Amino acid sequence: MSNAPTILGIEKPERKPSLVEAAYDAVKQAIRNGVFPPGFQGSEQEMAQRLGMSRTPVHQAIIRLQSEGMVELRSKRGVVISALSPDDMKEVYDVIIAVEGMAALLLAEQPRAAREPVCRDMERLNAELAEALARDDLLGWADLDAQFHACLVRGAGNGRLERIATINIDQSFRARRLTLHLRSKPTGSIAEHQRIVDAIRAGEPGEARQMAQEHKIRARDMIVDLLRRYDMKHL
Repeated sequence: MSNAPTILGIEKPERKPSLVEAAYDAVKQAIRNGVFPPGFQGSEQEMAQRLGMSRTPVHQAIIRLQSEGMVELRSKRGVVISALSPDDMKEVYDVIIAVEGMAALLLAEQPRAAREPVCRDMERLNAELAEALARDDLLGWADLDAQFHACLVRGAGNGRLERIATINIDQSFRARRLTLHLRSKPTGSIAEHQRIVDAIRAGEPGEARQMAQEHKIRARDMIVDLLRRYDMKHL
């Protein structure tokens, strides 16, 4: 039996991602993964060809990414992938700290029946994070870590908060990816994640916010220090 939503008893087909949404996801992932690195410049047509997509949805996706600060459209130069300095990255993390702290607070305030499924999802991701670290899969860990924090923010049920978080988490991904092999294995993150989950599950909004913020403050200070120490001026 179909689970598709209905209107007045008439089954409504599941909404498929649009070509623009698909292009947006593809371009953003290419930027995050370094296919289009900071400072890269090229035409929309070139980018579309490299992604195996048509130019029109890629153009619309680039306009959206420009509003999020990930690219710039320049006259006669086409698309330029924005570069971020260590100071820019500190600002990005300052926003993430505030947003994830509020998300943890809002989630912990929800009824137990609403927050428990989110807690279970976060614990599942945290277990997968531990497994990734055990097999020294740091790139896999980074991807799962982003999923863990996205799950936290999404669980808060505030769409505006989620949009702000998504933009800044996407921008922070570059720095996290570049510094993965410059720092010790992030085994402490597993226990820190569990403390966040425990506070949310217990329905302790203040504690949940504090745990979430302290976790991201440590990440910010470590990553910004590495960027400056290794003179990474353009991410």
